[in-house]
Parts: sequence; C-alpha cells; structure tokens
Amino acid sequence: MRTAIIVLQVIASLGLIATVLLQSGKSAGLSGSIAGGAETIFGGKKKGLDDFLAKLSTIIAISFMILTLLLSVVK
Repeated sequence: MRTAIIVLQVIASLGLIATVLLQSGKSAGLSGSIAGGAETIFGGKKKGLDDFLAKLSTIIAISFMILTLLLSVVK
C-alpha cells in the first residue's frame, strides 16, 4: 500500500511541476509591456489554455497534499 501511494505521489509531483512550468508568466514592468505588445502583434498564448492549466494544477496540488497526508498515516 505504501509503495502504491509513493508511486502516485511521484506522478502527482511530476504532473504539478509540468503544469506550473507550462503556464505563462505574469509579466510586469517595462519588459512586460514590451513583451505584451509583441504578443498582441504576433499572437500569444490562448487564455483558455492558461485557465485549464490553472485548474489542472489546483487539482493536482490538492491530490498531492492528500497523498502526502495518506503517506504520513500509512505505515
């Protein structure tokens, strides 16, 4: 049982890392205004994909926390 939870936790952690890295960053300052202008001219990432990745990362983070709690209880 413990091994299965560890395997699921590793999968959840890799999924969480992937979804966070795939999200577009929030640009700020002068470089953000320049990059934001370039994205509007040349086309940027779609907003729907960012929303989906945000929801998916939330679900994976919650599952990671639950698996961590289960792992601490199971001996």
